[in-house]
Amino acid sequence: MKRSPLCAKAASTIVMMRVGFLGPHGTFAEEALLTQPDLAAGEQVPFRTVPQVITAVERSEVEVGLVPLENSIEGTVTVTIDTLAFDTDLLIQREVDLPISLHLCARAGTRLADIRTIVSHPNPLGQSRAWLASKLPDAELVVANSTAEAASQVAVSDRADFASIGTAYGAELAGLEVLASEIEDHPENETRFVLVGHGVPKSTGHDKTSIVCFQREDRPGSLLSILQEFAARAINLTKLESRPTKSGLGQYCFFIDFRGHIDDEVVADCLRTLMANQADVKFLGSYPVVGEQGDEQRRAVTEAWKTATDWLDSLRAQVRDDA
Repeated sequence: MKRSPLCAKAASTIVMMRVGFLGPHGTFAEEALLTQPDLAAGEQVPFRTVPQVITAVERSEVEVGLVPLENSIEGTVTVTIDTLAFDTDLLIQREVDLPISLHLCARAGTRLADIRTIVSHPNPLGQSRAWLASKLPDAELVVANSTAEAASQVAVSDRADFASIGTAYGAELAGLEVLASEIEDHPENETRFVLVGHGVPKSTGHDKTSIVCFQREDRPGSLLSILQEFAARAINLTKLESRPTKSGLGQYCFFIDFRGHIDDEVVADCLRTLMANQADVKFLGSYPVVGEQGDEQRRAVTEAWKTATDWLDSLRAQVRDDA
């Protein structure tokens, strides 16, 4: 069937969303990206470092960027959280949790006993620390920008004692063989990624908000005063972590994640009071909570809020206009 000129023009104006991620191809970040249908349908653009991903979003080279935030074994990815806190005004749009399975990979014909040097991103090296100490205690550990970059280094090397730690997909792309599978020290190994971009996603009823609190003065009980604002409003904290402010030794700020959305009045009231009385606050985003039952919980909470709103509206409708 021949399309009309109008249809052809409309089709030609469709722009595919560009999604930046910590590359190159074959990283865990790309695996996490591909679990999201809308992001997988876009154009995936790899960058070598987390700051480069975020800068690309700021410069509109890509619409959004996916970067690692924390791992269940190694904890926070400091370069990501510090960049969000100190170097950009971009906001978190969503979180993506990815189960992590690590593999030791090398060129064809390499034996485990041959390995003398292992290269990977710092997080996988830390997540497999006990396995490496047991199986390859004398191996030198070398840091790379990503697991995929590490696989590429091994693939182009002439050394027969060189291996990388990363994904099975990344090993396949680089033409490497898997020498040992699932070498992570703890089976429940997950990495949380965050999608960064502009603006605040609409409240879903099952959301999380991330902020950074900077104390105005270092005094006894200052952190307690901050936390009491959340406790007084029954707001559930899901993360509390201190980080240097980069302004001097002993100067710290506090990263706080909690349940709720900036559009919720109780959250808005809490942040308003914090900003006015306790600390300087940097808002990092309000976004949907991830999880196996996230969709079901969001639907249940949304329905509960609708029922409660209808009930309250029915009561307020009974207020007389005595004037």
